[in-house]
Amino acid sequence: MSQPERAPAPYTIADLALIKRIIPHRYPFLMIDRVQDIVPFEGGVGIKCVTSNEPHFPGHFPDQPVMPGVLLVEAMAQTAAVVVGITCNYIDEKLLTYFMGVDNCKFRRMVQPGDVAELHVKVKRPGGKIWKFTGEVKVDGQVCASAEFTAMMAVSDATDA
Repeated sequence: MSQPERAPAPYTIADLALIKRIIPHRYPFLMIDRVQDIVPFEGGVGIKCVTSNEPHFPGHFPDQPVMPGVLLVEAMAQTAAVVVGITCNYIDEKLLTYFMGVDNCKFRRMVQPGDVAELHVKVKRPGGKIWKFTGEVKVDGQVCASAEFTAMMAVSDATDA
């Protein structure tokens, strides 16, 4: 197991402000509101409060809004990136997460406005740049989606304007 060069950051919960210090995503593509139960090298639980005024709902679908499955997978990846950011103490460094693979992805229940989605992400294989995860999206204890995914983590060299 590859160890980070720095000690993990001392957080078990990442509120929206801390999430924005770790990953560069912003509205309308920031898919998580909080990450809790963070355990370095093990995982965490992202929280996504799904609201009817999100930009994808007018087109997906107007008469029965459903959160797109690819955005559920993206929300799991953003949760994973926050876990990696805490594990490797990448605070204020804009951690970029690049998908390398998504396997065994399944969708079992619709996620709709009013739902609070819990994004349970576990580290399957930690690494320096390449990490592997498993994840489940749950609403009211029911599994809505699941996937295994591999991502490359890189710190952005771009500066804020």
